[in-house]
Order: sequence, then structure tokens, then C-alpha cells
Amino acid sequence: MNRKIKLSAQDIESIRELARTKRFALGFSDDPPIANDIQTILDKLEIILLEIPIEVERGKPAFSAVILCSEEGGKSLVFIGLNTADYFDKQVFAIAHELYHFFTKTGSHLSRQDGQDDDVVEAKANWFAAEFLLPEDVLKRRVFEEFKSYSLETVQIKVLLRFIARLHCTWWLPYRSLVKRLWETKTITEIQYQELYAIDERDLEGEFGRIGRSTQSDVFLKLNTATKTFGSSPRAIETILRNFEDNLIDEDTFVRLLGRFKKSPADYGYEISISQDDMNEMHDFIEGWNHDG
Repeated sequence: MNRKIKLSAQDIESIRELARTKRFALGFSDDPPIANDIQTILDKLEIILLEIPIEVERGKPAFSAVILCSEEGGKSLVFIGLNTADYFDKQVFAIAHELYHFFTKTGSHLSRQDGQDDDVVEAKANWFAAEFLLPEDVLKRRVFEEFKSYSLETVQIKVLLRFIARLHCTWWLPYRSLVKRLWETKTITEIQYQELYAIDERDLEGEFGRIGRSTQSDVFLKLNTATKTFGSSPRAIETILRNFEDNLIDEDTFVRLLGRFKKSPADYGYEISISQDDMNEMHDFIEGWNHDG
């Protein structure tokens, strides 16, 4: 709920323009939801997605996502490591957040589940993620179509919750991101913001949970579940294999890259001797991310 950072009007307009430009460059106009295509977007941008479930340890929030830039075989590679122990809607938001760092070339970066809105760059990345997934103009249009007004000051909380649930299931933004977005656009008042933000949106038997399940049950449950998947972009492994087969990377690099995805050359019919050091690196790589965080 940290709102320490107040971005300037110029900053906000610059972020909106960046989000708008990137949406169109990726083949999306303002209107269609794009969250369901987020992994396809990563493929278009040649970003390798690495999915890893890492639980919270000792009360310290685990990382939400990390973007890593490296050089392998003379070629620049970009990875996004995604913590799939988080709720699925927050995974989508975290990827969009990391895309801001990718587009603005701020280099390798790690973000946490608790957010860092007291950091200007992080506040910009969060605003970009919300704008990229649900443009402000579209949100305002949806508000006006529903209520014939741009202000929801007199609307009851129960009505707002039903509206937010529909936005949530359509645009895949986390509940609290939507509440904050409505406040940022002056659609709801500070009092409404406080009341809505205080709701435990993850309680499936709570008020919002019941509304969400009655709105679009399958989607709502998917968004509010920690997937805990472990995997990678389908094209990631193929890219590594082709680079090895074209002699763009050597055997050591081939083994190391496959190890990042818990794979080995033998899985693809290659018999390559793997040193104990390389074996240890495979096991330590993912754990190292968590410790570095």
C-alpha cells in the first residue's frame, strides 16, 4: 500500500506513451486484453522465461521476478526468472514489470513480492505494468460505459467489488493493482480506496472471493492460485540446441545453459562428459538466485 512516490505528470505521460507504443509494436491496439498472450510476447522479444517456485523463507518475501542479461557465445541473451510460488495474476504483473526494465534498458534487476513503491524506478515499472496490461483510457471508458460517469464516489462498495471482479477476470490485473489504478485515475475516493484495499482478496470464502467465483469461476480461480510450475519458454531449449549445433556455443556453455533448465545434453541425444563442477553449478544456479535476493 506504499504510495510514497508521486510521479510527475511528465513521467506518467512518458510511461503511457511507452506502453502504448510497445502494445502497438507487438500487434495490440488499446482495447484487447493482452495478459493471456504474455508468454507469446516474451517469445516475440526473444526473452527466455524461466519458471521457478520459490517459497517465502523466514518471513522475508521471496523475489517476484528477475531479469538477467548475459553474453553467451558472443550473443546477448535475456532471461526473465519468474517465481511461480506467487499467485498467477501477480506472475503476469511481474513479467510486465520486468518488461519495463527490458524496454528502458535498465539492465539486470530483481523485484520482490512486497513491491518497492518508495523507489522511483520501481514505481515507474509498476505504473508501466498496469498501463501495459490495462491502458488508462480503456479503464476510464469501461467505467463510463458501466456507470455513465467517470466518478464512482457515490457507488456502494459491493457494486465496486463486482465491477473490479469483472475487470480482474478480463484484464488479469491483481485486485490491489486495480484498486490502486482506480484511485490513481481519481475514479474512487481516498476513503473508498482504503476500504477496498483492506479487503483480503485472496480469501475465496470472503466477499470478493465469492463475487469473483460467481463472476467467471475458472479464470478467477486460475488468477488466484499459485501455480508452482517449473519450466521454461518452449523456444528457449530449441535456441540453445540450434546454437550448439551451429557451433555458436561450445560444449561447456551448452551444458551450463541446459543446466539452467534442469536439462542435460543426454536428454536430446548428445553424449557429453559433464564435470563435477558443472553438475554442482546446475544444482546451485537456482538456489543462488534465492540467496542473492
